[in-house]
Amino acid sequence: MQAHPNPLSHEQTHLAASRSALRAMRADAEALDIRDVTANWVNAAVLQSQIDERIKSLADLSHTPLFFGRLDYLHAPGAEQAEGAEGEQFYIGRRHVHDADGDPMVIDWRAPVSQPFYRASKKTPMDIALRRRFGYTGGDLTAYEDERLSDADEVERTSKLLQQEIERPRVGPMRDIVATIQPEQDEIVRSDLGGSVCVQGGPGTGKTAVGLHRVAYLLYAHRERLARTGTLVIGPNKSFLHYIEQVLPALGELEVKQATVDDLVAHVEVRGVDEAAAAVIKGDARMAEVLRKALRSHVSTPSEPIMVVRGSRRWRIPAYELEELVGELLARDIRYGAARDALPQRIAHAVLVQMERSGEAPDDRVQDAVARNPAVKAAVKAVWPPVDPAKLVLRLLSDAEFLAEHAEGILDPDEQKLILWAKPVRGVKAAKWSAADAVLIDEASDLVARTHSLGHVVLDEAQDLSPMQYRAVGRRCTTGSATVLGDLAQGTTPWATRSWEQALGHLGKGDAVVEELTAGFRVPREVIAFASRLLPSIAPGLAEVKSVRESAGSLVVRRVEDLEADSLQAASLDAASLEACVDSLRQEGSIGLIAADARIPALAEALDAAGMTYLSPGDETTPDTRLTLVPASLAKGLEYDYVVLDEPAAVVDGEPDERTGLRRLYVALTRAVSGLTVIHAAELPEQLTR
Repeated sequence: MQAHPNPLSHEQTHLAASRSALRAMRADAEALDIRDVTANWVNAAVLQSQIDERIKSLADLSHTPLFFGRLDYLHAPGAEQAEGAEGEQFYIGRRHVHDADGDPMVIDWRAPVSQPFYRASKKTPMDIALRRRFGYTGGDLTAYEDERLSDADEVERTSKLLQQEIERPRVGPMRDIVATIQPEQDEIVRSDLGGSVCVQGGPGTGKTAVGLHRVAYLLYAHRERLARTGTLVIGPNKSFLHYIEQVLPALGELEVKQATVDDLVAHVEVRGVDEAAAAVIKGDARMAEVLRKALRSHVSTPSEPIMVVRGSRRWRIPAYELEELVGELLARDIRYGAARDALPQRIAHAVLVQMERSGEAPDDRVQDAVARNPAVKAAVKAVWPPVDPAKLVLRLLSDAEFLAEHAEGILDPDEQKLILWAKPVRGVKAAKWSAADAVLIDEASDLVARTHSLGHVVLDEAQDLSPMQYRAVGRRCTTGSATVLGDLAQGTTPWATRSWEQALGHLGKGDAVVEELTAGFRVPREVIAFASRLLPSIAPGLAEVKSVRESAGSLVVRRVEDLEADSLQAASLDAASLEACVDSLRQEGSIGLIAADARIPALAEALDAAGMTYLSPGDETTPDTRLTLVPASLAKGLEYDYVVLDEPAAVVDGEPDERTGLRRLYVALTRAVSGLTVIHAAELPEQLTR
């Protein structure tokens, strides 16, 4: 390794050359002529689509560092990792870049040779002589910092550039953490595709980013397999998905689909809302057995023989033999639709056996013809009729006798009464389906016909799912694996997960490894310590996040002067919250004004009256508009440099019970990356004052 008299200038030159090489790679892709290599227009369209995706992935994002680190190896890495002589340098970046001769100029962060950038230490140097981190201003390389891991005399210290990158103001959508991945995060990111993993992580531990980077890593390591089977990221709402949607494209991954659980089960239009108690029962895993029993009740015992006429011959299948065929299919417990499709073939096979006994030699074409015989089709329709999943759920929720028959021994009478509709409904389209009803229909649909399974699914904010929702997600990865992300302390639904063991069982991934992230990299120590006062009440036994970030003065709790009239007090509270927003806007970065949902209209009116522009959750912040007005119900998963939290007591009171309200408050308190200002007129919840 040769030392350079001006290392920064040398690295800037390498960056310029790498960007030039990336442009050349893109130009080569754009210049590809496929006219002489495709047999037909279908092949041409497929190949052109692949080329277009390749061109997109080679985009040079001018304000995003092409590489962020360098590794100087003591010895040449193994041949299976990379080629190179002793002491070779590798620049670590978001994607692979090579020069005109095919030699690497930037190594993809996911490559095995890049792993020591994240895991090497003085104690375990992993054959690294020097690790260099780069600092950027916009897209310009402006600083570097070295760690000499092979030098026993050099003291190990915290990287200032790493700390600056973690604390960099957050304007716009969520950023990747590819330059700042920590060793414990990297272990999860690079865990094998074959196994599922559950990440329990408190606020600011980077669990969402870890999940997204795991997808990017798996696509790199198993691209062909996942290109065939597909990947999916599931988030709690559209605002959250919009917030995270740029992370994977920044890493060169364009094909990962994103959805909410509601999107997955959108078999009917959702227009109704359940009472909490009803939603809890509908979301209970016992409903799966109720649905299974209700569906199987449509199968009847054959009472008449079948007479199949072919030419001048008649073939009779007696009722007892039909009953045996139906019983065998029921015993196999296969999908209702698959069994229904198999029954005519079973009947046809019984006819063929009789034909062979009489001296005929029928083949498969004869069996298929018999299976389509009108008498066979009529018998199958009578014994094993088609069932529409939505109509099945409609009947269960509107017919008390039908529900009682199939819920007996599963749901008690009071539970049955809770989920029954008060008024009969004319049909599927007229029904005011709730979100929980849609999940039931999805379960019924899977009982009829198997749901398509993907290669890998990432489920974020998983703690808020009901058992039936877990089952719906699990159906999408029965033959694949899952990455489950969540925090039990942030569960804010009446059916919120109480343990990951139960949740993973409902997901069908009971063998998943549970990892816990407890080091906080986003939320300042003072803020997370304040919010953690709630943990004994909302998640006893859960480890408190220990933030690595010292930020003096990051927490301000301000009491609005008490006034006699409620209207005056409300006006004073509005004014105090707006004043706190104005103060926060003097800082660099994004601002979130978080309030109880019921307070949002008043605060919006106050902001409009003051001429302050603001965004809705998920909207992309800009240098001109950095303030977002956030209902507490939509705050989960979002982050802002500075947060103004309006009236904590109102956040708690906005939920059906205190535990859920305190969990909602915990979420709101932990959205700040640099500073939190709490504005209140009412008394703070007592848990915060202990």
